[in-house]
Amino acid sequence: MNVKPCAIPGPMIIEPRVFGDERGFFMESWNAAAFAEAGLDLQFVQDNHSRSQKGVLRGLHFQNPAPQGKLVRVTSGAVFDVAVDLRRSSEHFGKWAGVELSAENKRMFWVPEGFAHGFLTLRDDTDFLYKCTSSYAPEHEHSLLWNDPAIGIDWPLDGLEPILSGKDAAGTPLDQIAAFA
Repeated sequence: MNVKPCAIPGPMIIEPRVFGDERGFFMESWNAAAFAEAGLDLQFVQDNHSRSQKGVLRGLHFQNPAPQGKLVRVTSGAVFDVAVDLRRSSEHFGKWAGVELSAENKRMFWVPEGFAHGFLTLRDDTDFLYKCTSSYAPEHEHSLLWNDPAIGIDWPLDGLEPILSGKDAAGTPLDQIAAFA
């Protein structure tokens, strides 16, 4: 597997080894020893799966307290996936990293604790899977405003009006969030 750092420290792009032939392909999407050897010694407690149509924007979500690290991937379709640094002590506070994940490129994205996470679906019937380092705690969940100009995420909307939940449409601006230390 190939692990690539992003423009800001913390998030990582993971390119698994894929073995393919005329029958299809095989890849390891999780191997604790291999990930630990690559510097990602992780314990997961929950797996999630969502399906969305093209133009759905989910996020930017985070839990504080009870933060979650997330290892995310796409098994059908494609997304533009984003992590935003919410650690006030970080010189990269409010900065973001983004990557396209698709069924074809088989990339994974590591979003560490202390980051908000969100994605925009680029195709219909996109299946998005993620492993979490702590359980979902709705009482600690927050939504960072997806289009906050203070962050300046360059979402590839290409004329699309994103489809948002009410909670995400009413997200909190960066200067008002419950950030991490």
